[in-house]
Amino acid sequence: MSAVFRTRQAVSPLRRSFRPENAAPLQRPTVDAVIAADRPEEPVHCLRPTTAAATAAAFVEAFPGDVLYAVKCNPDPAMLRALHAGGVRHFDCASAQEVRLVRDMFPDADIHFMHPVKARGAIREAWARHDVRDFVLDTREELDKILIETEATGVAGELGLVVRLALPKGGARLDLSGKFGAAMDDAVALLRAARPHAVRLGVSFHVGSQCLDPLAWRAALDLTARAIRSAAVSIDIVDVGGGFPVAYPDQDPPDLGAIFAEIEDGFDRLALPNARLWAEPGRALVAAAGSVVVQVQLRRGDALYINDGVYGGLSDAGALGFRYPVRMVRPNSVVSSETRSFTFYGPTCDSADVMRGPFILPADIAEGDWIEIGQLGAYGGCLRTAFNGFDRARIVEVSDETTSGGDERLAA
Repeated sequence: MSAVFRTRQAVSPLRRSFRPENAAPLQRPTVDAVIAADRPEEPVHCLRPTTAAATAAAFVEAFPGDVLYAVKCNPDPAMLRALHAGGVRHFDCASAQEVRLVRDMFPDADIHFMHPVKARGAIREAWARHDVRDFVLDTREELDKILIETEATGVAGELGLVVRLALPKGGARLDLSGKFGAAMDDAVALLRAARPHAVRLGVSFHVGSQCLDPLAWRAALDLTARAIRSAAVSIDIVDVGGGFPVAYPDQDPPDLGAIFAEIEDGFDRLALPNARLWAEPGRALVAAAGSVVVQVQLRRGDALYINDGVYGGLSDAGALGFRYPVRMVRPNSVVSSETRSFTFYGPTCDSADVMRGPFILPADIAEGDWIEIGQLGAYGGCLRTAFNGFDRARIVEVSDETTSGGDERLAA
C-alpha cells in the first residue's frame, strides 16, 4: 500500500466575521460597535486599514529609498491592500507561501526573497513562476544553491544577490544577531564570489526588532562600509533591514526622522552614487493598525483570565514581556475611575500562558467585561497556534483610531 501524505495548518484561518463563512467581511465603525452588536465570546482582531494606509504613505514619503514591507509581520490581505494603497510596491517575503500570496494580489509588485536559508523548491518556484529576482544569502552554500536552482529552471532573468552581514549583539528589544548574518571576512568573500553572477549586488543587515537607538543604524552602516571597502567590488544595493520601533507603554521610541537621518547620513558616507537604499519595515507600518478584543472569563485578585494568550494573538506579551495599551469596554454601564495593575492568564491549560504586564485597567473589572489590547497589528494574528484547541478568532474591520501605544490605556 502506498503512503498518502497529508498536510495541515497550525491554525485555522482567522474568520473574517461572525456571519457564515461565505458572507462578506464584517465592517463596523468602531470597536465599541463590534462589542455592542456581537458581544463576542471569542477573540476579535480589529483591523484598521485606513491607519495602515496612512502610516505606509508617511513612511514611503519620508524614507530616502525603497520600502519593502516585511510580510511576515501581518500577511492579512486587507492589511496588504491597505499598505499597497499607501504606496508600498516592494515586499520582503520569507517563504514560498508569502511569495504566492503577494504575487496573486499584486501582479506588478517587486518581491524580494529575504530569508537567508531557503528550500531549493522555493527558490525554483519564486524564480520561474513568480518573477522573483532578488535573493538574500549569508553562506557560500546558499549562494551555490541559488545559482544552481535558478539556472535549473531554464528561465532567463537578471539575478539580484544580497549578502547579509552579521552584527554584534545590540540593544534592540528582540536581538537578531545570532541566527543569520555572515561574519566580516565571510561577507567579503561572499561579495566577491557573488559579483560575477549578479546584475544587482547588495549588502544587508538587521539591527534587531524594536530598536530604540538611531545610532545602531550608524554603527551598522560603518560595518557595511568596511565590508564594501575590503571586498573592492561595485555595490548596487544597501539594505538597512527592519527594526523601526513603535510606542508601547514602557517604550518611548525616537522619532523615525531621527533614524532616517542617521541612515541617510551613513549611506551618503558610503559614496555609492548609483546604489539603491532599501529598508524592510514591518512593525512600524502595521502595529497601530490592529488591536485584539478579549473577554474576561475569571477575575482572581489582580489576575484576569482572558480568552486569548501567548499561544494566540498575545505571544509577544509572554516570553518577551511586551506591555500593550489596554482599555476596558463595558457597554451601557458605569466604569470605575480607579485603576489597578493586572496580570493576564490565557485560556490554555499551560501555566506558561501568562502575560505579566502590568496592564492598567479599571479596578472594578469583572467576568464578562471586554478588553481592547492595542498595537497588535504587528504579530497579533500571524503567530496564533491551535494549541489546546483555542484556535478560533475573528477579524473585523473598523474605522476608529486608537491612541498612541505609549499610553498606559487606550482612549475610551
